[in-house]
Amino acid sequence: MPDAPKPPTGPSDPAAGGTPGATPPPAGATPPPGAAPPQTPPPIPPPQPAGDERSLADLVVEVSERGSTLVREEIELAKAEVSEKLGKLLRGSVVGVAAGVFAFLALILVMEGVAWLLNEEVFDGKTWPGFFIEAAVFLLIAALAGLLAYKAVKAGSPPVPQQAIEEAKLTKETLTGEPGAATAPIPSKEAK
Repeated sequence: MPDAPKPPTGPSDPAAGGTPGATPPPAGATPPPGAAPPQTPPPIPPPQPAGDERSLADLVVEVSERGSTLVREEIELAKAEVSEKLGKLLRGSVVGVAAGVFAFLALILVMEGVAWLLNEEVFDGKTWPGFFIEAAVFLLIAALAGLLAYKAVKAGSPPVPQQAIEEAKLTKETLTGEPGAATAPIPSKEAK
């Protein structure tokens, strides 16, 4: 036959120190004299604020870690800005070179055709004046294109990380408490 489960031990169990046949007292009732008082859990102490437990050395280490994290993030921002500007310069240069090559090849054919047309219609079969007039027109166009290319390259260079410099100035102002250290705009070559 299987073993029967044992009843729970409680105040009415003689093995637990209670009296046989006694029922537990209802909640809120006072225990009889001579009985052991009911056990209550110990009170939980309130949590201490985290600032009180940290020492000065811990705070210095935390400030140092946060400062180095800030410096690393500033460096990453500067790298991102420089790589973005260099990418734009590279793309612009490659497209400009390709456009220049194709325009040059097309212009060779156009120059030849226009020179022969001028020779035949304007200069009564003389071949040299049409080529000289055409060369002067193309030199003027080349000068204009060179000026536009110079302005485009100058606008993209030097690839200075202006946002990172501005953030570093704001950080310096915050840490040193110097008002107005970061309010001065960064001078750019475009404003000249």
